Amino acid sequence: MNPAPASRLAYIDWMRGLACLLMFQTHCYDSWLGGDARKTTFFMWSQLGGTLPAPLFLFLAGISFALVTDKLRQKGLPSSQIAATTVRRGAEIFALGLLFRVQEFLIAWGWAPWSDLFRVDVLNIIGLSMMLMAVACWIALTCTDTLHPRRDMILAAVGCSLIIALLTPPLWTSWRPRWLPWPLESYINGVHNLNQPQAWLFPLFPWAGFAFAGLAVGFVLVSDWVRVRQAHSFALLGAAGFLLIVFARSWDAQPQHLYAVYDFWHTSPNFFLIRVGLLLLILLVSYAWCRWGFGSRGFSPLVQLGETSLLVYWVHMEFVYGRFSILTKRAATIRTASAGLLAIFGSMLLLSVLRTQAKRRGPEFWLWLRRPLKAA
Repeated sequence: MNPAPASRLAYIDWMRGLACLLMFQTHCYDSWLGGDARKTTFFMWSQLGGTLPAPLFLFLAGISFALVTDKLRQKGLPSSQIAATTVRRGAEIFALGLLFRVQEFLIAWGWAPWSDLFRVDVLNIIGLSMMLMAVACWIALTCTDTLHPRRDMILAAVGCSLIIALLTPPLWTSWRPRWLPWPLESYINGVHNLNQPQAWLFPLFPWAGFAFAGLAVGFVLVSDWVRVRQAHSFALLGAAGFLLIVFARSWDAQPQHLYAVYDFWHTSPNFFLIRVGLLLLILLVSYAWCRWGFGSRGFSPLVQLGETSLLVYWVHMEFVYGRFSILTKRAATIRTASAGLLAIFGSMLLLSVLRTQAKRRGPEFWLWLRRPLKAA
């Protein structure tokens, strides 16, 4: 078993790599399968698996945010400086999301609608969520009892996550901010330019709620109690996830509903809680796999992908959905699409390895360039 910080990074990267793998299969089968293959149970399950990558990425962004924030706080930085640093990082991710949309539009020039430039995607919401988490942590650090900063930030994160989940149904229906221009309203409920909220987009409501859930879990993981009782702590988190699923299912089975319009699969707080419960169970599995399973032995493809998740997300989209798709869209059989998926996985894994090797050898290369020349 590696020391605690390394093992923490390992299981986080493993979960992020799992999200990449689920994302690859969802995108590949969605883009390439055609005809009767799109009517099969296989396709249905592949797309159901696609409901996990976005919550995983946001949840892990929240955990990573908590680790960074706690590290900065331990260095003695003032809350204003911590907030400025983390807001800046969130703004960078948001800018990358905008840049990605511009790139996609330019590559697809001629057949992509101009409205694609304003599509709300995962990167945009990760960036905005990070900025909102920075503000929430700043408020918790400056306006509450400073003797228990982690506790205050955990409570703030849980509160924000629940508020986002509870406000999602009305903000998609009766409380829609129709007075906003659609590119701005789309960040609230994913309305885009279609006059109705779209389930395939990633607005702040409910998606930012997963980031705040991860933020709360992240601050739990860096607590002193958890540091000395890691195995027990992860078991408790997994148990909490199971109980959360049971509670949400029981709540959903009640005949009374809080909202006039109830959409379980897209806006329901019950479904949100079920997915948070699943994330906690996956967190437990990831920790156990990286501590006692094969994830702790030698090279791990998922850990490797997790280290460069942004890069492989960015690149694979062009070879699956973009102009450079390696297979004809909506024309492949399950066997052909599966072969394409294997090719995408292998090529993205190779790209990830090359990226990490280049990053590690970069400083050595510059030192070699700057070495003093020997006299002739």
